Amino acid sequence: MHIHWFPGHMTKALRLMEENTKAVDAVVYLLDARAPFSCVNDSFSGIIGGKPVLYVLNKVDLADKRKTDKWLAYFSKNGGNAVAVNGTAAQSARVVSDAVKKLENKKAAKFDAKGVRIPTRIMVLGVPNSGKSTLINTLCGKKSTVTGNKPGVTRGKQWVRLQNGMELMDTPGTLYPDFSDQEKAAKLAFIGSIRDEVVDSVELAKELAVQMAALYPHEFSAKYSLSDMTDADAMLADICRKRGFLVRGGGIDEERGAKALIDDFRKGKICGVTLEEPDD
Repeated sequence: MHIHWFPGHMTKALRLMEENTKAVDAVVYLLDARAPFSCVNDSFSGIIGGKPVLYVLNKVDLADKRKTDKWLAYFSKNGGNAVAVNGTAAQSARVVSDAVKKLENKKAAKFDAKGVRIPTRIMVLGVPNSGKSTLINTLCGKKSTVTGNKPGVTRGKQWVRLQNGMELMDTPGTLYPDFSDQEKAAKLAFIGSIRDEVVDSVELAKELAVQMAALYPHEFSAKYSLSDMTDADAMLADICRKRGFLVRGGGIDEERGAKALIDDFRKGKICGVTLEEPDD
């Protein structure tokens, strides 16, 4: 299975971000807490330039807390600013707002001394389905941007002004054009950053099963009553039987089983999962 998804609107999105970089004071960079490394898009490096960056590990409610703490320690150790949030939770608004204010406190102090109040303008970046629009809506306290639990919902820039005077630029979720690292591509597909229609769901589910068996064997086995965790085909067959996905004659419906496994993973129904850890 080879995964690749870089539709034309993403090229336009990168160009749009580059054109608006000078208009922003800082960047909020969303990373799915389940796969932070895979969510790093090298195409953003030139866009960010020397702007202050706040890394937001989002969807921590679906991730492994122990590994999330490791990621926060990693960013701190390497001089990065990072917070971990559940973008749908109200308290996330204060966590992110306070962290952004710390990024821009020097600029704010400079203008406050002159008696001038200007809004801090923030560009929000991330791969598709990382929760950018949902987080912005939480920050606003209302639905200001279009959201959806699938990649490619936001197609153009959207400026949103918060009550504290901060202005946020929501940008389209954008991937990298080079998918030579298929391990990263698979993780992006697991978390829903790549359109399901361009991926073989059965093969993806089997790869997910292999990774779950390696990373969370006890929780994975308990969830689906797995008899053999050494074989991807056997694991998917057990999942189908557990869920009653059978066809006439006693065979298994792999397609339904695959979609169920992927859905359970994305909704956190197996356990809190983080697919990768930072290098020490």
